[in-house]
Amino acid sequence: MGNIKFVKENQEIVAADGANLRLKAVENGIDIYTFISKITNCGGAGQCTTCVVQITEGIENLSPRTDLENRKFKNKPDNYRLACQTLVNGPVSVITKP
Repeated sequence: MGNIKFVKENQEIVAADGANLRLKAVENGIDIYTFISKITNCGGAGQCTTCVVQITEGIENLSPRTDLENRKFKNKPDNYRLACQTLVNGPVSVITKP
C-alpha cells in the first residue's frame, strides 16, 4: 500500500498497490482536470490526454510510462504523467494541473 499526496490540495489518500491514479483522485474528490477538460475528458481511456499530473516524489513507485505518454510528453520532464495511465505501487506526491 502507498499513500498518494496531492500537494496543491493538501490531501493524502491511501491506495492499494496497483491502484489507478486517476480513479483514486476522482473517488476522493480531487480535481485533476482544467476547466474545459472537465467536460471533454475521455473518462480514463487514455485518448484525450487531459489528466496530466506532475510527480514530485516517488516516481519509482509508479508503473512505467506508456507509449502514449512517451509520445505526448517527449519534450516534458520524466515526471509528467497521465493519471489515467499511471498505476501506484507505493507512496507518491502529485501536483495536479501542472
